[in-house]
Amino acid sequence: MTGPLGNVASLAARAGGTVLRQVRSVFEHEDGAVPAKGPASGWLVVSIYREPAEIGAGSLPAPLAAYGDRIETRISPAPGGKGTELAVRLRQRSSGSAAAPARLAGSDPQAELRSALREAKQLIEVGEVLRVDPAPHGKRNATPAGAALEAATKRAPKGGVL
Repeated sequence: MTGPLGNVASLAARAGGTVLRQVRSVFEHEDGAVPAKGPASGWLVVSIYREPAEIGAGSLPAPLAAYGDRIETRISPAPGGKGTELAVRLRQRSSGSAAAPARLAGSDPQAELRSALREAKQLIEVGEVLRVDPAPHGKRNATPAGAALEAATKRAPKGGVL
C-alpha cells in the first residue's frame, strides 16, 4: 500500500506491536523469567563522577531520600578509580504475579526507584534534573501513533538503562 492509507496502516501496526511487547513483557515476568529491567538481586547501580567521600548515605538527594527506610543503599568506589558507584534496592519487593497488574497500570515500584536513582545521579553531578517538559514540539495530533508516542514519552524516565 502506498499513500496516506498505507502510512496510517504502517503506523497502526507499529503501535500495536509496541503495545503487544509491553503486555508480553509483563506476562513473561510472571512465569519466573528474570526481566531485562534489572538483576534478580534487585540492586540498581549507577556510576557517579564524584569521589565516594562526597556522597553520604545519610545525605542522599531528595528523589532517593523520599524513600527513607524503604530502600537499602551501597556506596563504593567505581572500578578503575572512575568515581563512585551508588547502588539502591527496595527492601520489600513484590512478587512477579503481584507486580504484573501494577506494571500494566503504570505503577511499578522498581521503575519508580530507577527513575529516582537517575534523578539523584543528575542532582549529584550537575545540581539539577534536566527535563524536557513541556515537549518543545507542542501537542501531537490525536492519532493512534501520536497517542502511542505520548504514552512512551511519559513512561520513558522509568525504563531503560541507568
